[in-house]
Amino acid sequence: MRKPILLAVLVMAFACKEKPKENASQEAGKEEMEVVEEAEWTVLFDGSSFDGWHIYNGGEVGAPWKLEDGAMIFDPSLDESEGKHFNLVTDAEYTNFKLSLEWMVTEGANSGVMWGVVEDEKYGEPYMTGPEIQVLDNVGHPDGKNGTSHQAGALYDMVSPAEDVTKPLGEWNHFVITINHETNEGSVVLNDTTVAEFPVNGEAWNQMVSKSKFADWEGFGEFKTGKIALQHHGEPIVIGYRNIKIKEL
Repeated sequence: MRKPILLAVLVMAFACKEKPKENASQEAGKEEMEVVEEAEWTVLFDGSSFDGWHIYNGGEVGAPWKLEDGAMIFDPSLDESEGKHFNLVTDAEYTNFKLSLEWMVTEGANSGVMWGVVEDEKYGEPYMTGPEIQVLDNVGHPDGKNGTSHQAGALYDMVSPAEDVTKPLGEWNHFVITINHETNEGSVVLNDTTVAEFPVNGEAWNQMVSKSKFADWEGFGEFKTGKIALQHHGEPIVIGYRNIKIKEL
């Protein structure tokens, strides 16, 4: 009887030794998967510099933009060029992508995120070519009263957000903007809620543009590949962006 008991003890001890190895292997595999998934994203702004960005039709980024607490902040007190625009654009161009970023506005602020932006002297502003996802103080800025297609999360002047899920002034909101010309799908997720979906090319896109203020704008929304822009609307109001990353599709 003693031999079977000893054998059972040895089997149990061996099993206990082997189990941690399985767990360690599984944990390593899980970590590897997480690294691969994270590697699909490219950081466009990490909070430490303006590398990868410049002023539209201009030079390197400087005042009135500044770095503060890991964010890029437009601070009108740093420059007295009233009415001048300091739009930011990426150095690189993109076609199909998922863009993730956080934005913050103060009272009366107006900004936006654009794609398909062509940088050329004949286009004075990014919005002349790039469709815009609106960033706005819905209550304090007059544009918020010009219809819901002008409010935060809208495809500006074309598709209204399904609901207003913006956070109070001074708090950070989160966008995930998807633009995919291969599947002809665009969408805006604002604070974990899908607020807008739309086509991005073809007849359906052209129909939307034809019913908007951009109907007769040469070049608007015509470029599948272009830069991403963060708009400064020319107003002396504080706006901010942070944690910007992109995943090309």
